[in-house]
Amino acid sequence: VAGILGDGTSTPGPERSITKLDRDWIEKTMAINTIGPMMLSKEIIPMMKTKKGRGGSDENRPISIVANLSARVGSVSDNELGGWYSYRFSKAALNQATRTMSHELKRQGTWSIALHPGTTNTDLSKPFQRNVADGRLFP
Repeated sequence: VAGILGDGTSTPGPERSITKLDRDWIEKTMAINTIGPMMLSKEIIPMMKTKKGRGGSDENRPISIVANLSARVGSVSDNELGGWYSYRFSKAALNQATRTMSHELKRQGTWSIALHPGTTNTDLSKPFQRNVADGRLFP
């Protein structure tokens, strides 16, 4: 599933100040970073069941996992800098949705996890790579 951050030049995000918030950009960010992954999960979950009813397992099925790509900036407890409003709260919402989903899906034998891959060398991170410490930009 895609993710969106913005470049701060051709897009309103990432917003460094609350005065820069743009409703349309917030809605687009939430749609792509949070709602999209959750709606995809909703559609594939029925095919991922690895347990039969009442806790019985289906030995012929491998474990299934829903893995959502999040970001460190989505951590509420690790927010030391602020800024990046729409991206930050879209990833925090994805983290919460993934956690909430995990409680439900474990009953069918499906794991649900949020992953933070670090800063990766992608078009998404290009405008911000100059702030990444040596050895901390991943392929």
